[in-house]
Amino acid sequence: MEITIRETLLIAAFLFSSGIFMILTRQNAIAILMGVELILNAVNINFVAFDRFLFDRVDGNVAAIINIMLAASEVAVALAIVICIFRSLKTAETDRLDSLRG
Repeated sequence: MEITIRETLLIAAFLFSSGIFMILTRQNAIAILMGVELILNAVNINFVAFDRFLFDRVDGNVAAIINIMLAASEVAVALAIVICIFRSLKTAETDRLDSLRG
């Protein structure tokens, strides 16, 4: 049984919508970062699916690898920022971050 492009796009759409849901409903900064990662993984699945089923070139795979490197660096920087905020405020809740204004 071979997976079709429709099935891969449905999986990517589910991951994307789960990531959006996590970003909109969670208040913990780590959970929001996990939602961003779900969105980036959905984009990677779309890159590879369109490359595999429509174009049959290497461009989609290269774009997915670049996106994975971008996601890794984004998580490293964002996690460092969250750790610094946690050390100063003793919480990772995004509602408490209004003290950073001004």
